[in-house]
Amino acid sequence: MKLDRTSYQINIAGLVRDLPIVQVADNLAIASFVMLGDAQLCTRAAEVLKEKLPECDYLITAEAKGIPLVQELARMLGMDRFFVARKSIKPYMLNPFVTEVYSITTQKKQILCLDEAEAKMIKGKRIIIVDDVISTGESLKAMESLVKKAGGNIVCEAAVLAEGDAAKRTDIVFLEPLPVFEA
Repeated sequence: MKLDRTSYQINIAGLVRDLPIVQVADNLAIASFVMLGDAQLCTRAAEVLKEKLPECDYLITAEAKGIPLVQELARMLGMDRFFVARKSIKPYMLNPFVTEVYSITTQKKQILCLDEAEAKMIKGKRIIIVDDVISTGESLKAMESLVKKAGGNIVCEAAVLAEGDAAKRTDIVFLEPLPVFEA
């Protein structure tokens, strides 16, 4: 889509938001979706997304923007626990499981990691990977790698928005498509 404006209006689960358009590469701009801090949107998106998800034992997301969504989903699903793939190894982590990811929004290589104790909890369990936005799929691949290393069984990958070509995928669950723009 050709860029000719500074914001993009989207309706997510009945809530309208104006997303600022930001340039992330010489020829690429995205509508910046940050649900972190938007309690109303996190709650409403979780309510609608919950109805689209299969049964599972645990949810996992990457630090940090997906955390409030997963918290709300876990609460609604009656779960006592969910997992967060951290972006750095923390001092409390013993024998962490680590994988690398390159995200379109950070534009640099990062790591995602889980503590060995969390990995043991995931082993043999049905896991849903949840993110705020699925775009290139690189973050999903990194979380898939962590879950598989831990011995978990991925039953679904879900997000609030699917950006660009991700909206054409049939193997993910999402609420709304989000276009990308030529800068």
